[in-house]
Amino acid sequence: MGSRAFRAAIVQRPAVLLDRSASTERVLEGIEEVVGSGATLAVFPEAYLPGYPDYIWRLAPGEDLELSQRIHGRLVEQAVDIGAGDLGPITDAARAHDLTIVLGIHERDAEYSRATLFNTVVTIGPDGSVLNRHRKLVPTHPERMVWSPGDGAGLRVLDTALGRLGGLICWENYMPLARFALYAQGVEIWTAPNWDEGDNWVASMRHIALEGRCWVLGAGYATTAGDIPADFPDRDRLYPDPDEWINHGDSVIVAPDGTIVAGPLRGEHGILTADIDPALSGASHHTLDTAGHYNRPDVFHLRVDRSRRRQVSFDDGPSPAATAADVLEI
Repeated sequence: MGSRAFRAAIVQRPAVLLDRSASTERVLEGIEEVVGSGATLAVFPEAYLPGYPDYIWRLAPGEDLELSQRIHGRLVEQAVDIGAGDLGPITDAARAHDLTIVLGIHERDAEYSRATLFNTVVTIGPDGSVLNRHRKLVPTHPERMVWSPGDGAGLRVLDTALGRLGGLICWENYMPLARFALYAQGVEIWTAPNWDEGDNWVASMRHIALEGRCWVLGAGYATTAGDIPADFPDRDRLYPDPDEWINHGDSVIVAPDGTIVAGPLRGEHGILTADIDPALSGASHHTLDTAGHYNRPDVFHLRVDRSRRRQVSFDDGPSPAATAADVLEI
């Protein structure tokens, strides 16, 4: 078994909520720190540009409608339009440092709707290209007031120089069929940008490593109330205690045998690094291959629609059904 080891890093630092430019600077600072550690893969948390909308768990339905709309208006303005070049400084940094980046964003797709947002994770290659764009399939509970449901277009494992790279966003990791779709594509390095934390979440990261026989990088989002910008609407009411840990982070890196090799990084800001060897993933499948010799394709069958969700076209009628190239049969 030949080693293909490299160093990976998770950036567990807060973004600047509702400020895309300032949050982009945080990403660039994180990249410099990652590169300084010798890592060639950097993973950032869920919705990092321009910050996870924790406020949705604090606003009261009805009572806070006006405030909710005001905050959401700012979020829409500060969301990321990939087509407009909003990721430019980050893709440039990836190219300059020969770095692969996995980053959570609020995506505003002008080709779909200028008002609808998606919870998206982009994978940026060392040449600065956007290799994949995965939209969270099911926003969790009040997240549905912020993000539209995504699609299956990004349920792909990328064959990169580092290894076969894929993953899911936060509670998507609890979706067995979504996990299986990636296992069946031979994922070796699993990234999980997330907002969850705690022992149960860490246990889930270990479970996925064991189930998929892959490396798992759970990128947590550690932030305090004091990290909320001073100009955030009604900040003092929603976040009265600046010392409150809104989220402790719990970033973790797990080997294919379920062993935690780094973390959990809890209640602190920083980066988490580990040297990982994707070749261990293939070797670990000797005992369990959930999409191969430990599968029963004669009993179970999965069909994944990987077409991109699009709006109705006023010129051409409804968008066409998925073509054969968009469908993954497992």
